[in-house]
Amino acid sequence: MANLSKVFSAELDGIDARLIEVETDINTGLHSFTIVGLADKALSEAKERVNSALKNAGVKAPNRENRKIVVNLAPADLKKNGSRHDLAIAVGYLLATKQIKAFETKDKIFVGELALSGALRPVNGALSIARLAKKKGFQYVILPKENAAEAAMIPDIEVVPVDNLEELIAHLEERKNIPVHPETKIQFSSPAGFPDLSEVKGQEHAKRALMIAAAGGHNLIMVGPPGTGKTMLAQALNSILPEPTLEEAIEVTQIHSAAGSLGEHSYIGFRPFRAPHHTASPVAVVGGGQNPKPGEISLAHRGVLFLDELPEFRRDLLESLRQPLETGKVTVSRVRQSLDFPSKFILVAAMNPCPCGYSGDLEKECRCAAFEVLRYQKKVSGPLLDRIDLQINVPRLKIEELRTAKTSGSEGIRQRVVEARQAQAKRLIGQKALTNSEMSSKLTEKLANLDQSAEDFITKVFDKSLISTRGYYRILKVARTIADLDHSDQVTENHLAEAFNYRVKSAEVS
Repeated sequence: MANLSKVFSAELDGIDARLIEVETDINTGLHSFTIVGLADKALSEAKERVNSALKNAGVKAPNRENRKIVVNLAPADLKKNGSRHDLAIAVGYLLATKQIKAFETKDKIFVGELALSGALRPVNGALSIARLAKKKGFQYVILPKENAAEAAMIPDIEVVPVDNLEELIAHLEERKNIPVHPETKIQFSSPAGFPDLSEVKGQEHAKRALMIAAAGGHNLIMVGPPGTGKTMLAQALNSILPEPTLEEAIEVTQIHSAAGSLGEHSYIGFRPFRAPHHTASPVAVVGGGQNPKPGEISLAHRGVLFLDELPEFRRDLLESLRQPLETGKVTVSRVRQSLDFPSKFILVAAMNPCPCGYSGDLEKECRCAAFEVLRYQKKVSGPLLDRIDLQINVPRLKIEELRTAKTSGSEGIRQRVVEARQAQAKRLIGQKALTNSEMSSKLTEKLANLDQSAEDFITKVFDKSLISTRGYYRILKVARTIADLDHSDQVTENHLAEAFNYRVKSAEVS
């Protein structure tokens, strides 16, 4: 047992982290350095990085020892990916060879990629690893300094930022202490580069729909000819969304960290806006790959997913949106594992009415044959449309209308959205749902609070409109949001009629 050591590291499993035991055993024999425990190619190459890093840190490297070195990463049935275990392997080797003073390992998690010089390089998933450390009762997370601010978002965990291996050795031997990184306080902000609603001339009907979508987290589709402002309207949605809560910001940061898309940011303090191109692959949008990572729909979690030119997207990609739109998560299944990625986003889609874009336009003639228009519109399936709460037309404005159009700015609308969200938060205390759109059918029935006029409207209209059961509950949720915007405890006939109008384009109502 004298030549055996055990330290702890962590592996990403989707967006969550799993604890890894790094065991190092030194035996007599011809030199060999073996890493076992279902390691991928990048991890199997760790022995070369560790050799050079230890040598340049001023200690005796494994390749200078005529001994058999075995490193086991447990649990053995969990695939280990990447280079984040380099640091733990190096520390474990130093302990097993007694080149470092013995220290308590049960309260520390080591994570980081080693450069050949001994410097530490950042890794993905630092926030997830810090959350794991807190859950498992660890006191310290030791990782590259570039990851420290991200990990320090989690309170009651001491994050030790390390620049290089030599510095860490001095710290562990208590020769030179590395100060603990202070807890990161999230500064919430609005993302830059998005237009204000006042920049969109006219289209008050569309702005009203955007406000409802923002207030209740409802999905929205805009149909209209090119150049009517659909893209700008979608982008302006971010300017009226409320700031994320602390928990929402942590959720979003965790997803982006696992995907490696944080960049230079330590955290994300705003609601994301993702707009994949229609040529994007299903894996890029939904998530997956050989080592499954979150796709665009998960990166849009708690924010906006904008799909421009909706019918141009692959049919299988569009159909894959049905699960996350219904459940708020996407499941990626592989031979060895099945992972769930959170995907609670507001879907905003835009499309032309036909391939040329001018079907139904009063000023420009449509060049498409009737069958072409039908084929184009059928690219978006009925079940997908049934999951979109607000369906509006965005018509082309005449020049006179553009010049005289009223403009509604984002700030006033945003305040109304915030107040509506506060009303929902108060009503949904103790529930899993955060917005009206997230309510289950049972919860919708319980909390919709229809007055008698609304009940009469349902009896009169809904049986004649051929609305699906899913559509019925989604209309109730939208009506509940409209009532919240009106500061009304009850849903009235007017609220229900407006919600119904956003859903049904041609209903035979007598």
